[in-house]
Amino acid sequence: MLELLFGNMPLVLLVVGLILMGLEAISPGAHLIVIGVALVGAGLIGVLFPPVANAFVLAGLTLVIGLAAAYVYNEFDFYGGKGTAQTSDSSSLAGSTGYVTETVTPRDGQVKLDEGGFAPYYSARSTSGTIEEGEEIIVLDPGGGNVLTVESLGAIGEDEIDRALARGQADDEESQSESESEPETETETEKSS
Repeated sequence: MLELLFGNMPLVLLVVGLILMGLEAISPGAHLIVIGVALVGAGLIGVLFPPVANAFVLAGLTLVIGLAAAYVYNEFDFYGGKGTAQTSDSSSLAGSTGYVTETVTPRDGQVKLDEGGFAPYYSARSTSGTIEEGEEIIVLDPGGGNVLTVESLGAIGEDEIDRALARGQADDEESQSESESEPETETETEKSS
């Protein structure tokens, strides 16, 4: 029995790796994908190139492929959350932006938040009026996370910061146009020489 297992080691590695990858698909974030990729890779190489089907070679391949898979898994964010805070409670949804997926009225509607977590679709109500499908929104009150109170970004007027930024940009453009229009004059030292 043991001889049969070692004789078909590449096939066993391939099957076990596929099972682990399937378990990862069922339970994302369990980190079984790294081991599964390593086993599938070593199993495939062993099946395709029978001369390297030695147990020690397959163990080395599993280790090398596993290290590469771990690096790729950690470097590239496949589950979307690296470097960003996860939603821990409904109050963290306040100020989030998104767009309307079903027309939002004071009594009904649905939105999709840009940073809404695993299930970014939420029931929503507007503070006043109707917000049409496709419009960008901002969450004013998360309301416990069940029903969000939202407002259209277009309906929210400029605030003090927006006006200050606009003044600063206008001042910069004005000073730049003045400096371009001033003629160059010779200085006193250049005239005396």
